[in-house]
Amino acid sequence: MPLSPSALRLYLVMGSQDCRGRDPAWILQEAIAGGVTLFQFREKDSSLSMTQTVSLGKQLRELCAKYRIPFIVNDRVDLAMILDADGVHLGQDDLPPVEVRPLLETNALIGISTETPEEAKAAAQAGADYLGVGAMYATRSKPDAGKPIGPEGIRRINCKVSHPLPVVGIGGIDGNNAKEVIQAGAAGIAVISAITHADSPRRAAAELREIVERSRLKS
Repeated sequence: MPLSPSALRLYLVMGSQDCRGRDPAWILQEAIAGGVTLFQFREKDSSLSMTQTVSLGKQLRELCAKYRIPFIVNDRVDLAMILDADGVHLGQDDLPPVEVRPLLETNALIGISTETPEEAKAAAQAGADYLGVGAMYATRSKPDAGKPIGPEGIRRINCKVSHPLPVVGIGGIDGNNAKEVIQAGAAGIAVISAITHADSPRRAAAELREIVERSRLKS
């Protein structure tokens, strides 16, 4: 699946642990209706068994396929293969992309989390399709997120890397600071709690998408 930067406009990251007891499938469907453009299944530190994780993943995968939203799995290449995902998102300590690529479908997407220009260069050389850059701001949704680097981290990568890959900013992003991330050069924003904790995931997604699109016109 060739990646268009427009697929990164509003990138939802979610697992059952993020849903505060609500149905993840309902949250995803509402979020897609509000304007989410890509979904990453990140079932981490949850109470689900592996069997339950696969079952939930299949349900969310079917929703994404129905609405033609790319479905990405966080970290777990084996789970991505089981779910016939459109790709995987890897951290710096996960399997190397060059080892992952042969295991997936030819057009599978690979995203890599980066913080520095050096990591961004290495990701591009390893065959990544896009970068997740952050943490932009302090976040409670990802305890393993590093020290915030702010939107300036995106500017550094885009300035120092020749032919930089599309970037999605992640970490602590909400309606109050999304504009800064886009204006720093990100193709889009990745969020967790800004949508999954909202009373109305649909409305929250719609508001974020509007901010992204408006900010792009001004950047």
